[in-house]
Amino acid sequence: MNRQIAAYVVLAVILALLPFMGVYPIFAMKVMCYALFACAFNLLLGFTGLLSFGHSAFLGAAAYATGHALKVWGFPTEAGLLFGVVVAALLGLVVGALAIRRSGIYFAMITLAMAQMVFFFFLQAHFTGGEDGLQNVPRGRLFGFIDLGKDINLYYLVFGLFVIGFAIIWRAINSPFGQVLKALRENEPRAISLGYDVDRFKLLAFVLSAALAGLAGSAKTLVFVSATLSDATWQMSGLVILMTLIGGMGTFLGPVIGAFIVVLLENKVGDFGQALANWTGVDWFRQLGESVTIVIGLIFVICVMAFRRGIAGEVQALLRKRRGAPAGSAKTA
Repeated sequence: MNRQIAAYVVLAVILALLPFMGVYPIFAMKVMCYALFACAFNLLLGFTGLLSFGHSAFLGAAAYATGHALKVWGFPTEAGLLFGVVVAALLGLVVGALAIRRSGIYFAMITLAMAQMVFFFFLQAHFTGGEDGLQNVPRGRLFGFIDLGKDINLYYLVFGLFVIGFAIIWRAINSPFGQVLKALRENEPRAISLGYDVDRFKLLAFVLSAALAGLAGSAKTLVFVSATLSDATWQMSGLVILMTLIGGMGTFLGPVIGAFIVVLLENKVGDFGQALANWTGVDWFRQLGESVTIVIGLIFVICVMAFRRGIAGEVQALLRKRRGAPAGSAKTA
């Protein structure tokens, strides 16, 4: 446990120093927003065993709520962020209360159906700006005097939100509550026979996951000063599933790795395609930037075929093997 915490502290220090290492702050903030979103989703899928196809609804709801609160109502930045998280949590309570009545594919389909209803509401609602979305959302000032218009100041706010969200997930899993969630994932009938109210634990996990996904959506609105329909589409729900599976489901760092890979591909595939086109003389490679989903899909297939546990899961299994520990004896990394 001490080694695990030390590793997280080292990673946090590296993240804190990224702006001074020549990393573009907007890119790093986008990674952290998606990483928090993926970690929130992993809390539900990786540690509780519930597959949600509608998590984009919470990301989008918080993004719109924060954007509207800041731009139209004139909320302080802190209140706008909190408002977005509360809206996502309340939406998670409603969706979760309906979805936990079923399990397996039926649970997944209910979350997808509810998310599509939310998407079409955002599409038709006047306050969301329809297909144009909310634009020019003011970042405001943190605590009334820290200008978030400067990317470096906003970076450390997003960094702080990511660390807080990650710490909440880590503490929740490494607690009696988290042990019950793992028991539900492994053997729900046995958890029921031990006297646990499984529906209550599922709902709590769902609401916590939705709230943290909302925190990611609220932060994303500040980073890009906008909230759009792309945050609430079913494709975004599919993307967060890819992030989690590529990085490693049921691990703490896996979703972070998966989010980094996906965001890196979205930003660099076009440059890579241009380089390949110049090197090979094949113009088709220039279109890679417009077909990033094909590349992401190919990487997903490779990971599923070669890394069944995801990148972090395979590294964890390799370390266990080198130490000679039994497969089920290691702690989640």
